[in-house]
Formats: sequence, structure tokens, C-alpha cells
Amino acid sequence: MVRTIRRAPAGLVGTCVAAVAVIGLLTGCAGTPSGNAVVGTWGSTAAKQPNLTIENDGAFSGTDGCNRLTGRGSIDGDSITFGPIASTMMACTGVDEWLGKAVTGTAKGSTLVVYDLSGNQIGTLDKK
Repeated sequence: MVRTIRRAPAGLVGTCVAAVAVIGLLTGCAGTPSGNAVVGTWGSTAAKQPNLTIENDGAFSGTDGCNRLTGRGSIDGDSITFGPIASTMMACTGVDEWLGKAVTGTAKGSTLVVYDLSGNQIGTLDKK
């Protein structure tokens, strides 16, 4: 039995290596590296306290202290614009459900400042 080994032309190999390198660089740019300021877990896990986890792709989930919140937003630098927020609709007493009204948030050091549709600050969450 005779085996024949065929090799790709040198130019093709170089082109393939260059293409793989470019793809690797572009993949490294995926997500929002500049958004690392807002990515993470914010707030308290204590009962009746709001908290929010924001992923690098803008997905978020948490609680307003009563109802579960979830959605996907858009991260730009140290800010996030929340997309529509899906929420459970439980009735709770003694809980300020302000987080469910969030439209934007900006990371200022270890604090996420949250704003409503009118641009008014409605609350803050400390980074965990």
C-alpha cells in the first residue's frame, strides 16, 4: 500500500494562519470589555433587598426585593441601558420595588447608580 501525502501550497498555509489570527483577535473583541465596570453582581442578597447580576453580553437577572427580574440590556462603557424587564408579579409588603423601573445604570466606582425613564436617580446598588 502506498500513501501519498499532499501538502498545501506555502502561500495557502500562510493565508490560513493569518485568517486564524484575525479571527482570534476579533473574538477577543467580542462582548464589551469596556463594560467590565457594570458587569458583576450588585446589591444585597438579604431578604427584601434588591440585587442584580449583569453579564458581559448585557443579560441581567435579579430581584427588586420581592419579584424576580430578568432581561437583556446594552452595555456601553460604564453604563447599561436596560431592555424590557420581565418580572414576576407577587404582592409584597414593606418592599420598595424601585429596581423594576430601571431604564439605565451607571457604574461609579463600586456603586451602580440606577435611573428611571425621566433620568431621575431611583436607587443605588453596591458591587459584591
